[in-house]
Amino acid sequence: MKKYPPKKDDISIVLCGAAGQGIQTVEELLTHAFKHAGYNLFSTKEYMSRVRGGSNSTQLRVSSRKVRACLDRIDILFPLDRDGLRHVERRITPETIILGEKEVLLEPGRGKKLKIIDVPLHSIASELGGTIYVNIIATGIIAALFGIDKESIIDDLRERFSEVEKTVMSNNIRAVTRGYEFGGELIRTKAVTVIIKKDLRVADQLIINGGEAVGLGALTGGCNFIASYPMTPSTSVLAFLARQAAEFGIIAEQAEDEIAAMNMAIGAWYAGARAMVTTSGGGFALMTEGLSLAGAMESPMVIHLAQRPGPATGLPTRTEQGDLELALYAGHGEFPRVIFAPGTIEEAFALTAKAFNLADRYQVPVFILTDQYLIDSYYNINKIDVSGLKIEQYIAPTEKDYKRYALTEDGVSPRGIPGNGRGLVIVDSDEHDEEGHLTENHDIRIQMVDKRLRKRSLLAQEAILPTCTGKNKGSTMIVCWGSILPIAEEAVKSMGRKDISLVHFSQVYPLHRDATRILGKAGRLISVEENATSQFSRILKIHTGIDMDTKITKYNGLPFSVEELEGRLREVL
Repeated sequence: MKKYPPKKDDISIVLCGAAGQGIQTVEELLTHAFKHAGYNLFSTKEYMSRVRGGSNSTQLRVSSRKVRACLDRIDILFPLDRDGLRHVERRITPETIILGEKEVLLEPGRGKKLKIIDVPLHSIASELGGTIYVNIIATGIIAALFGIDKESIIDDLRERFSEVEKTVMSNNIRAVTRGYEFGGELIRTKAVTVIIKKDLRVADQLIINGGEAVGLGALTGGCNFIASYPMTPSTSVLAFLARQAAEFGIIAEQAEDEIAAMNMAIGAWYAGARAMVTTSGGGFALMTEGLSLAGAMESPMVIHLAQRPGPATGLPTRTEQGDLELALYAGHGEFPRVIFAPGTIEEAFALTAKAFNLADRYQVPVFILTDQYLIDSYYNINKIDVSGLKIEQYIAPTEKDYKRYALTEDGVSPRGIPGNGRGLVIVDSDEHDEEGHLTENHDIRIQMVDKRLRKRSLLAQEAILPTCTGKNKGSTMIVCWGSILPIAEEAVKSMGRKDISLVHFSQVYPLHRDATRILGKAGRLISVEENATSQFSRILKIHTGIDMDTKITKYNGLPFSVEELEGRLREVL
């Protein structure tokens, strides 16, 4: 075999093939295997909205340091079919090593400029019982190249496929073994060499994706009720909490539609539960009437809105930051709300936990705004310390003369629940008086609107300060929000310029009172958003009076890569 130069320090592995070829299985097996072996890892995927066919890809980034962002670069490519090779062709460079079956991959007249190591994946799989085993053979090859213990992979296979028939299990073990042997041959002949430093601390860390982080945050926040209708990419949160239902006493309800889900969650809060819904843009559109009901009732509510490109069905399995204004302006009438936009898996956990306490305390809807990229990305993080976190409940016992909507100086009335005291807890979707009875009295109407809106000043005081790294006075300031954070951090670091700072907002409404002061220090402002109209820039201008000098946007359904964002920044600087 031909020898290729070693791949060092930070290696991008991409697997690409059709839906149904088991690429997600490879990702799940290897992410945990790399973590247990002590490798820093980042993994993300892009996929078509098909059960079978099309072309999907997964990137596994293995590094000597912590990594949390996607790359365009491909160091080692496993295309499982010819369409997969075409699908990622623009990302292939002269340095990319391709491991695959030349007979399957190459079209007539192609291949001279491609570094292909002929790996008889389909031939070996056919010997084992069918091409279904190609993905497991690839798993074995990758495991061998990185020195991952073969038996640990086999143990994971046994656990994952514990319910399949013995013949299938036996063939899976044979497939990973054959792949491991072939990987060993690649190492022995120095056809492929990888050099990555291990960090044994990684083995004790967590490797989770954004969906699991939101689910864990909900558990920590005391969530005991979730009602949702499945919708990509939000469904992973519903599935995660449903799996924990028995252990943590959660009612997980797959509702008949999003309207029912929202109303169920409002009813759960009314009864004293801590409820959430998880959905995406099209599903949330159906929830907006219920959102207004929560606003009128002054019911706490936690809404996880996982963004994907619209309008309508749009690109249902892709990513975008296009629903910020939807979350901000959804619902008829005027009532306060909070919108968090976590930038990392750690923030997805912490802000979801915080959302429950904030919603309970101020009796308002709180959004956790994520996107497909964050929800589906994995990387290793330190174990989460929950010792300082507590579930804060603000339910008051009721007296006989209890008034659910008592007028208070700060706008927050004592919230009672049925059966917790002698009082009657009346709530109404119509405008109401202090006791909760329907009214059309114009003076009371003004009092109730003003009462609800007085909470805005309290919520502003609770707002999270945007993070600012680098020189922040007179510099060029890159402004971003949500999941772009790790990508922007790495892109800015790669540029190596001391006159650039990065500002990230993990709370996009209401803004922290110091946002104007921070942005006002910049010599030049550049916003980076994954939508077509720079939605957050518009919000910043409305609430701070500050406009961006330059706006960088992307809205093709894919996230920024580190190289792409760095290139776009260099173009405008």
